[in-house]
Amino acid sequence: MKYILSILYIFAIPFLLVAQSDDELIDDLLGEESSVVSSTFKTSRVINGHSVEQPAKGEMDFRISHRFGQLNTGSYDLWGLDQATIHFSLEYSPLDYLTIGIGRSSYRKTYDGYAKLAILKQQAGMPFFLSYVATTEIVTLKNEIPDYEFKHRVGYVHQLLIARKFSKNFSLQLSPTLVHKNLVPEAGMKNNIMSLGIGARYKLSKRLSVNAETFLTDFGPMPEGIEYHQPISLGIDLETGGHVFQIMVTNSLPMREVGFITETAGDFFKGDIHLGFNISRTFNLHK
Repeated sequence: MKYILSILYIFAIPFLLVAQSDDELIDDLLGEESSVVSSTFKTSRVINGHSVEQPAKGEMDFRISHRFGQLNTGSYDLWGLDQATIHFSLEYSPLDYLTIGIGRSSYRKTYDGYAKLAILKQQAGMPFFLSYVATTEIVTLKNEIPDYEFKHRVGYVHQLLIARKFSKNFSLQLSPTLVHKNLVPEAGMKNNIMSLGIGARYKLSKRLSVNAETFLTDFGPMPEGIEYHQPISLGIDLETGGHVFQIMVTNSLPMREVGFITETAGDFFKGDIHLGFNISRTFNLHK
């Protein structure tokens, strides 16, 4: 825990010690007319994790996320392309500051629902965005565990998203996160797990950017035979009209917070890497 707090302090410094005043930065980003900074990230996800971006009021975002198997499985599995894990979701904003979403993943046959609330927005006099995300995930995979009840299938996530667009090209986000799992694999493992997400975006052109993301997680004591790793993801965002394509490499197979934060089994630096993509299509439901 002390390790995560130290990292949080170090990465919070850029939000507090900036070379430009807030008004100068807003003018640089938007010109003479100061308003809310836009396009901190291209979509509502950095890669796996939430970003501070939300659909506009009355818009619905349909998302398809796909992760292949590990690249290091070799030619027999076509470097992971023979395997597939998928997640579908619908996200809708009934208000400018509120988004609600539902989804379903083939990973452990998980259903999820979430709400994202925009609290602060970067503009003159306000140096950063602040959003809150609450998520519930329900695992429906069959099992033969004795006395296994519905409550044991449920996990919860609470996140603060703190982001700043430092220039027209560079954005940085911190995501202090609490994951609660009603049931853990072994006695002695933690039900409440703290994590710090760090995400960044650098825009290369009007339609292309590169992203990076990780979550520094305090797993606590791990029983023999169980080993989890910090999720690490690198990717690109490509906008084509109403679609945004995100193509990435990641060591995490799950695509929801409980899974990729606390159950990433692959070691990125040993080549346990998955190729994947997200596709986002936005629809305006208002005439």
